[in-house]
Amino acid sequence: MALFLIGLLIFFGLHLFSAVRSRDPGQDLKERLGYGPYMGLYSVISIIGFVLIVYGYGATRGAGVLYVPPTWLAHINLLLTIPALILLVASQVPPGYIKKATKHPMLLAIKLWALGHLLANGELNSVILFGSFLAYAVFDRIMVKRRGDNGPGPDVALNPMMDGISVIVGLGVWAAIALWLHPILFGVVAIPT
Repeated sequence: MALFLIGLLIFFGLHLFSAVRSRDPGQDLKERLGYGPYMGLYSVISIIGFVLIVYGYGATRGAGVLYVPPTWLAHINLLLTIPALILLVASQVPPGYIKKATKHPMLLAIKLWALGHLLANGELNSVILFGSFLAYAVFDRIMVKRRGDNGPGPDVALNPMMDGISVIVGLGVWAAIALWLHPILFGVVAIPT
């Protein structure tokens, strides 16, 4: 459990720092270090935290069960992961109407993914993991709103083709994970019987 918790502290500590760091000229650490060095250091620390989370999560299987959700909540999780993956793709492509409407599609994707997995998983390690992601996404959305970051600006040209790409790729990734990759990567069948 220690490695799991250390990984969460490193990963989310860094992301929380990024959410609250000063963006004022002359005080912004990203500006002072330079974009490349800042992002390089940020990436290395994030990867270390993520690796510890993955390893620690696996090592904590069997750490206890807090609640046993009914099977139908696993079906709700499957449904919530569909828009989550579409939003995740939309966050990585040029702006379309999905990105414009949701403002920060990656944060919304994380919220839907984490909430769905909290509904479907009552193991201690799962509740800690998915609860951490959900809490972070809520906090970060509050912080970006406080900074005045409302997503794509009013003058941004929207490309509806990006919405189509987001839906098609998101559904494809969802199908690959739900039907094939989830048991291989996570050792759990995604579609309940």
